Amino acid sequence: MGLTKRDLEKKKANMRIRIAELESKARMDPLQKNRALHEELAELKKKMAEY
Repeated sequence: MGLTKRDLEKKKANMRIRIAELESKARMDPLQKNRALHEELAELKKKMAEY
């Protein structure tokens, strides 16, 4: 079974919130010392583009 429209909208909203949180942390880490943070941010942006 697939996800309903409501489920998809909720998932997208949660991704947007998480992206906003990670972007603020990534701005504080311009030298990318926390590599996992930047990788997660890139992955979420990629997923968000698919929706």
